[in-house]
Amino acid sequence: MATALFDTWTDRYDSWFATPIGQLVRWYEAELLLAFLEPQPGERILDVGCGTGIFTADVLKSGAWVTGIDLSVSMLAKAIARGGDNFAGLCADMCALPFGDNIFDRVFSMTAIEFVDDAARAIAELNRVVKPGGRVVVTSLNSLSPWAEQRRKKADTEGHSLFGRAHFRSPNEMRCLVPGPCRIKTAIHFLKQDPVDKVPEIEQKGMDQNLETGAFLAVRWDKVV
Repeated sequence: MATALFDTWTDRYDSWFATPIGQLVRWYEAELLLAFLEPQPGERILDVGCGTGIFTADVLKSGAWVTGIDLSVSMLAKAIARGGDNFAGLCADMCALPFGDNIFDRVFSMTAIEFVDDAARAIAELNRVVKPGGRVVVTSLNSLSPWAEQRRKKADTEGHSLFGRAHFRSPNEMRCLVPGPCRIKTAIHFLKQDPVDKVPEIEQKGMDQNLETGAFLAVRWDKVV
């Protein structure tokens, strides 16, 4: 994966989350991430594919120490600027993490694995660097969601530079990648074109029904001791 792929999206990435619908997407995604990760004060946490640090900031609020890695120097610079004293960032590949075994209390990765060709290797690396009994949370773009279909069309008809490189996976496909028992949940059950005032009702209904068709797919597991 070329670093330049994300370097050209740095400003647009942050701008998307500043739009009315983007703010709602960010809120619901962060809510599910924190519910799964359960970060604690003083823990050492690794954020794999931290991007501009938008979601890193939510984890830092727990009082944890976070190390963020990303292939994009441009995105990483923004993450470092907004991260504060409890954040350290470095440029690295999630398929070859520059850390020893059993280092971090928790590891998470937000919508990065879909841009990796060898997802199994990436999962193995996340599992390797977390301590025995530690938590891993991986999120991805769900292939079962209508959002994925729209994104595929953008790739096919418009040559979208990001979506053309994405590997959309289903909940079952993600289960097969994980080394043991896991829990999976999806969020973002509304569509991009839905009225903003209808989003809470639509999202709550999807959550109550535990639908696996939300655009945002999260899987968590605890490393077997």
